[in-house]
Amino acid sequence: MGALLISSAYLYKVGEVIQIDINHILNTRSVTTLTKGELITWTNGIDKQNGYLTMAAAKFKGDTDPHALPDDPLIAANEHHPAILLHYANDEGVKYQTRYLSDTGSFIIKVPANKYSGLYLSLTSAYGDSKLQFDLMYKDGTEVKNVVLPDWFKDVPDNDPDFSYVVHNMGKWGNKNTLTEKDHHNIHALNIHPNAARVLTAVKLGNLSKTYILFWAATGVIK
Repeated sequence: MGALLISSAYLYKVGEVIQIDINHILNTRSVTTLTKGELITWTNGIDKQNGYLTMAAAKFKGDTDPHALPDDPLIAANEHHPAILLHYANDEGVKYQTRYLSDTGSFIIKVPANKYSGLYLSLTSAYGDSKLQFDLMYKDGTEVKNVVLPDWFKDVPDNDPDFSYVVHNMGKWGNKNTLTEKDHHNIHALNIHPNAARVLTAVKLGNLSKTYILFWAATGVIK
């Protein structure tokens, strides 16, 4: 059973980026959006009491300096990760945005069969760090990696070889869309570092902890 190696910092290397279609595995909403002048409130938040808001939704609620999600869900590339497309949008109605996984459980993320130099999984963990198991399914076999996903309140070092931020220093809002904490919450990006010499077809994500996981997006970089 393998594990991610914590060594020198891994910096994102430009390549062909694909936003992987995960719509078929999404099962809930974790972001309040603003649709036709009406707030569409999250259903399963980042924890049991709190979710995120888009900037438009937060300003609609009268938050004057909100640390909210950008209205554009395409998060720009930086030195740590490629551009990452999250699955919320204003004017989307009640469309699902995230995959909710409480306590132990698992699901499979299918990816276009290819050789990947990077695979960035956007995740949050609530009620503590989560011990996750990833089964990377290649055409010629399976590789298992075990990763500890930090709680969504925790920051990660700038030189972490595996984790970076999709969004950083966000506020959180209760189910009445009232701000409960102004800042210091994140969506983490995990580069699971597939074997670039092998053709990857899917990744199985399993939670080994009694925590609360949200999966937000999968972004691949083709070798």
